[in-house]
Amino acid sequence: MASRGGPRAAGTDGSDFQHRERVASHYQMSVTLKSEIKKLIYTHVILWLLLLAQMVVGHLKLLPHDQVAMPYQWEYPYLLSILPSLLGLLSFPRNNISYLVLSMISTGLFSMAPLIYGAMEMFPMAQQLYRHGKAYRFIFGFSAVSVMYLVVVVAAQVHGWQLYYSKKLLDSWFTSTQEKKKK
Repeated sequence: MASRGGPRAAGTDGSDFQHRERVASHYQMSVTLKSEIKKLIYTHVILWLLLLAQMVVGHLKLLPHDQVAMPYQWEYPYLLSILPSLLGLLSFPRNNISYLVLSMISTGLFSMAPLIYGAMEMFPMAQQLYRHGKAYRFIFGFSAVSVMYLVVVVAAQVHGWQLYYSKKLLDSWFTSTQEKKKK
């Protein structure tokens, strides 16, 4: 090899190093997936804060009851959904497989399960709204069941993609762990 300012080795133009400077694909994938999961976690935190605000305003009666309705029952266990997101963030700095697996399991338990329960809990009220046009709970003039179904749909997508990317990230980490063991 040639030094920075000195002569080049015979028979090379200096471009033969590029094959040695490629980053392994599983490391590239790990960085990309971590970035995507972080975006989803931040989106989840925003949804979580909106639900928390709705619950605080409803319980403390900071606004009239016709503007912000009391929360549905599924919203209380959904507040625990912040824990899987924190575990996910904690798993990133050192590629901690245990934290990522715990995050994935608890996402199903604390995030997806309350959303499924919420969809079932609100279904009779949604039927009443769309069949008879009667709504008894409101959030800033909109039917609470419509607003909350929108939240459920968005949150389910966020958590679904979070689980998908977490699984891909876990596979990427296992690939790098297996390669280290082979050496």
